Amino acid sequence: MRKILYIFTLVFTISCTDMNKNPLLEPFDTRHGTAPFDRIKCEHFEPAIAEGIRQQQAEIDAIVAQKEDPTFENTIEALELSGSTLDRITAIFFNLLNSDGDDEMLEISERISPLLTEHGNNINLNEGLFARIKAVYNSRDTLQLTTEQQRLLTTTYEGMVRNGANLGEADKARYRELSNELSLLGVKFDANVLKATNAFEMLLTDDDEVAGLPQSALDAAALRAKDKGYEGYLFDLSFPSYSAFLKYASRRDLREKLYMAYNTRCTGGEYDNREIVKRMAAIRHEKARLLGKKDYASHVLSHRMAQDSKHVYDLLHQLLDAYKPHGRKEVEQVRTFAERYEGKPMEIMPWDFSYYSVKLKDELYKLNDEMLKPYFELEAVKGGVFGLASRLYGLRFERVTDIPLYHPEAETYEVFDANNDFLGVLYTDFHPRATKQGGAWMTEFKRQWQTATGENSRPHVSIVMNFSRATENSPALLTFGEVETFLHEFGHSLHGLLTNCRYESLSGTSVYNDFVELPSQLMENWLPEPEFLHTFARHYETGELIPDTLVAKIQEAANFQAGYLCVRQLTFGLLDMAWHTLSEEVGDIFTFEHEAIAPTQLLPVIDTALISTQFSHIFGGGYAAGYYSYKWSEVLDADAFSLFKEKGIFDTTTAISFRRNVLEKGNTEDPMTLYVRFRGREPQIDALMHRDGIK
Repeated sequence: MRKILYIFTLVFTISCTDMNKNPLLEPFDTRHGTAPFDRIKCEHFEPAIAEGIRQQQAEIDAIVAQKEDPTFENTIEALELSGSTLDRITAIFFNLLNSDGDDEMLEISERISPLLTEHGNNINLNEGLFARIKAVYNSRDTLQLTTEQQRLLTTTYEGMVRNGANLGEADKARYRELSNELSLLGVKFDANVLKATNAFEMLLTDDDEVAGLPQSALDAAALRAKDKGYEGYLFDLSFPSYSAFLKYASRRDLREKLYMAYNTRCTGGEYDNREIVKRMAAIRHEKARLLGKKDYASHVLSHRMAQDSKHVYDLLHQLLDAYKPHGRKEVEQVRTFAERYEGKPMEIMPWDFSYYSVKLKDELYKLNDEMLKPYFELEAVKGGVFGLASRLYGLRFERVTDIPLYHPEAETYEVFDANNDFLGVLYTDFHPRATKQGGAWMTEFKRQWQTATGENSRPHVSIVMNFSRATENSPALLTFGEVETFLHEFGHSLHGLLTNCRYESLSGTSVYNDFVELPSQLMENWLPEPEFLHTFARHYETGELIPDTLVAKIQEAANFQAGYLCVRQLTFGLLDMAWHTLSEEVGDIFTFEHEAIAPTQLLPVIDTALISTQFSHIFGGGYAAGYYSYKWSEVLDADAFSLFKEKGIFDTTTAISFRRNVLEKGNTEDPMTLYVRFRGREPQIDALMHRDGIK
């Protein structure tokens, strides 16, 4: 997942003396101008943001007040260059909020988000500014602009239109109200999910309660308990803990308890998100209607590769028709196995599926995560992932210790090209904690751009995960899925690091959501390849290279439950589209969600469980009406990797073509144009079907 940060607004009174003491408002005299986290305190953010807003508003006023006729340089470029102080501060704040956000940060976010939204509205709804932009846009055919300048002009004009610039006064006022309310609700949604996740603990003390769990999971749970001052084994809703328990714990009642705790988060009580979700969907619908669209999905998709809801639904239903029969067979296979394993009739419930699937996979392929984890020690995996980028693109990653960190567990790397040119700074942050949102994502503390004189300002990129920690008995050992997630987020980071654009707003991952997942998902394709595994996968104790027999099992099992997993992803895609193609407000949220996802349900429905109240991608992040993009991008990544398979998975000619035509280009051209330039044709769905064993 690429984390999308939104820039909003704030008004404060601040003295010059206070500003001079604020490290966020001073030049960053650190290595590569990285954020001075060792000097930044929570109290610095609000006054610094106030000053950043004041500066940008002054810059906007100057653009509007100038007497010269509007030109690309004095209007479009001037707007692009405005707000650099505010952008720098908000990037730091919102990244910290997600990766290390304590209660004080959450409270600040609730105060500043609606105010920041108002600042954004003050820019987007500025009639004088829009008049100048529109004048340049209307004369675009007579201007001698580069391709990137043409793209910036178009995205600037269309962006303002999409944010209400053409509305009448009454509608502009309503748009402001809705935007302010939506921003505050989004912050509240995320805070509730984090607090509800942290609120649950399951302390187990009897051997019977932890039967079936591997030693690595027990060691992690024991360490978790020790850190909290408990005796026994502590399980919570962080992914490494939750996933291990659902996969291995023999006690069905405790699996059910943990499953229900996870899947009923924010459905009631202190952290209830039900009304927030309904209201956010209603606000988005009303905003879309103000802008002349029939629903929010139509508003979003008009600027995506998919173009409209029909194309999205066509893809989702095409995949559902192809994969659901396989998914049904896979669920039945698990049920049959479970009955044989337990010696009695079984109905497979959601908290049973992972448990029996692991045992079935072990029986079919003699393969499970515990067999693989010793070969995926975190430091070795880092070397393998960085080594892949080196082999494909000639990159070099050097660990540095003199760049300030926002948390002791984070690390920093300088990234260099094959000719020793500096490409950027990479932050890594691998393990869960109470102040970190769940999941995994890539984002940027600073994006790339070039000055008018050609100086290339390089990016500061961050990848954040929630992987298994080291225990008292072993270093951090990753599951196969965690290694895959590492590759995914690392693919996003390459998109951010290798970009080479003139304008910051077009650089790196600033592309359509249904294109942004291509670089990340493409990287996952190397994981099961023997030639890649043999570069790093060694047993952490013996140093033995992962055996060919084990690699063969990985490949044999690559399509295990591919049908079920695809249908599960389609569940999220259909639910997202249901929320954002609404024609009326939702009544009972449970009924609405269950009806929306009914076509994809392969397991019994739990009446009290909800996805929506914890669906951070669409209610806390930037994937509203865009979750389908993961499946859309799977078509792209499978098609793209088929060229690597044809030419050789380490073929540098193919890699350099992907770098030059996709990774470096950002949003400077239409994504389909970029893809066709790399692939030689438009993507075809066949490669995905073949990879998954469906066709």
